[in-house]
Amino acid sequence: MQLELLNDQGQVASKLDVPETVFGRAYNEDLVHQIVVAFQANARQGTRAQKDREQVRHSTKKPFKQKGTGRARAGMTSSPLWRGGGRIFPNMPNENFTQKINKKMYRAGMASIFSQLAREGRLAVVDSLTVESPKTKALAAKFKAMNLDSVLVIADEVDENLYLASRNLVNVLVVEPRYADPVSLVHFRKVLVTKAAMGKLQEMFA
Repeated sequence: MQLELLNDQGQVASKLDVPETVFGRAYNEDLVHQIVVAFQANARQGTRAQKDREQVRHSTKKPFKQKGTGRARAGMTSSPLWRGGGRIFPNMPNENFTQKINKKMYRAGMASIFSQLAREGRLAVVDSLTVESPKTKALAAKFKAMNLDSVLVIADEVDENLYLASRNLVNVLVVEPRYADPVSLVHFRKVLVTKAAMGKLQEMFA
């Protein structure tokens, strides 16, 4: 299988041979959905908390007498049935949202995403991507010349200049191969991979 090798103007300069095991797999929608959901779930933090009937502020006095009122029996206003009462199963800060994904499944799912990006023409390769100074304007001009408005760049090594120049661009994300995640791959319109990073991706997901 071959991928487009772009020049500095975003034009196809040549083709690059890549392995079918990573960039030529059949698209497995169920597996991709599973790893995307798991990635988002594992990023969640237990920052919400609710109170149960023991923790809410209430009086231990019986609200009204047991018999003769025609109402249901009530012992405390902290009952979950009452307004202002505690929750039956409250959300707690130590709640765990993590989902386990096997390494083999994750690799297969990532390879499936890369393969689909290649089929849709959203995956391309460049020799390298560098900037001489940490100027956002310079990097934005480079992407504009390449006709890229929403791009995920997977570079072999993200130096300080490239990091500082890209961090304020809303529709641009520059990461190393080990930090490429399924959500970002699906989100951005174009995925740009440097030649050196392509070799690492093949080692990780082959």
